[in-house]
Amino acid sequence: MIVCATLCVCGIQAQQKKQKYDVAAFLYPAYASDDVRLRPFWPMGIGEWETVMTMQQRNPGHYWDRKPLWGYINEADPKVMEMEIEQATKHGVNVFIFDWYWYDGRPFMETTLNNGFLKAENVEKMQFYLMWANHDVLNLWDTRLARFNEDNVIWQGKVDREEFEKICRRNIEKYFKHPQYYKIDGKPVFMIYDLPNLINGLGGVEQTAEALEWFRREVRKAGFPDLELQFAMWSINLNYSGLDASKSDNPQDDFIRKLGFDSSTHYQFVHFTDVNREYADIAKDAEAEWERIEKEYSFKYYPHVSVGWDNSPRTVHSAVVKNNTPEAFAEALRRAKAYVDKHAELQPLITINSWNEWTETSYLQPCNIYGYGYLEAVKRVFIDEVE
Repeated sequence: MIVCATLCVCGIQAQQKKQKYDVAAFLYPAYASDDVRLRPFWPMGIGEWETVMTMQQRNPGHYWDRKPLWGYINEADPKVMEMEIEQATKHGVNVFIFDWYWYDGRPFMETTLNNGFLKAENVEKMQFYLMWANHDVLNLWDTRLARFNEDNVIWQGKVDREEFEKICRRNIEKYFKHPQYYKIDGKPVFMIYDLPNLINGLGGVEQTAEALEWFRREVRKAGFPDLELQFAMWSINLNYSGLDASKSDNPQDDFIRKLGFDSSTHYQFVHFTDVNREYADIAKDAEAEWERIEKEYSFKYYPHVSVGWDNSPRTVHSAVVKNNTPEAFAEALRRAKAYVDKHAELQPLITINSWNEWTETSYLQPCNIYGYGYLEAVKRVFIDEVE
């Protein structure tokens, strides 16, 4: 009995051993069947799986013909999410960054997180945090209209101060206090995608800095040491038209520090380089970009790796990453791991685009082309090759 108990305890300890790296995959929550607000864009009732499923029907003979090996699953179903959590953690992905939306005074595409992930029986295996995808909604999601190339704004992503405070208070209570919410040094991480939209809604840079400082105070009032405020690293967030470049050697860095952001990562390779070429060359550019950011900016940067890019399911014609094989992806992951290893002052966090961006062809989930290849690449780099 003593031997058995010892073995059981050892087994539990082995299961609870913390992974050396935090591998965080962005999760796009549009593959759900229980959110009525998705119907205007995807009337079949299966979310953006409709765009994936009907690609060949809409464009017969098009080269893009991807199919999910798990089928057109409802990710807002907790049983489905239990399977996904199991597969993610088994392969080394231990954090989901949920794309989180708020339009027209209420949340949008939240059921995958609320009904799926948070109700999964094995949710304790995985952590999560939010990226506020506060961009405008155009016709792009609706393939019936996207082909017209009209920048018709359906919902605006900007919010005023009153709405901002409502969002922050809600997220602190509903998500930050959840035991699985991802933190750095005890500070809940919250990422913002579109800084110009944030600033325009709040009334200017000064007003935005004040609002974000208020957010920090509310987080501290809730019992946390502080907030880890993160932003998506791409040109629109740094080249804000309100900057006065004449007063500083690095006005972009001053701008980010004024707003109070602590750290950054990318959301997609397409945000900083030409992706219509070989993946291996793009990955080299990414590594050079990480080094440039480290030299030029004072905020912390966490390395990012994208699986690929091809927006054809939505737009028919797209820039296309070439030869983004699982092997090439694994090599890009090794570069990210090496970057983290060189920076002991950083949380060992690497972000990946993405868990399930099927209509942008940048997903880890298994498909008819590469099987489980991308997931196996993550496992190989962050589990099998870790000492």
